[in-house]
Amino acid sequence: MKIDDLYKNGVPLGIAIGVGATILAKAVIPLLPDLVRAARPGAREALKSGILLMEQGREILAEISEEVEDILAEARSDLQQKYDVSQPETPEPSEAASDQGES
Repeated sequence: MKIDDLYKNGVPLGIAIGVGATILAKAVIPLLPDLVRAARPGAREALKSGILLMEQGREILAEISEEVEDILAEARSDLQQKYDVSQPETPEPSEAASDQGES
């Protein structure tokens, strides 16, 4: 394997990224507990806001669902009244089949 092949394969870049990640990890890992402690109040507030929004969304969805059910019931009632009054009775499938057989 030639040195040119190493450069073409990106080995030096991979080594540099690995060394940089190691140095960064050694610097950041000791700070993580402090960062987590500092972020805790903000995270708690964000979660509380999310819970409140979720509850409001559920209430709104329940109201919308109730309205849609009411409208659907009214539409069915309107159709039922329309077809009960204006449509003559249609024979049941068994009666229609026996009428065709008698011809």
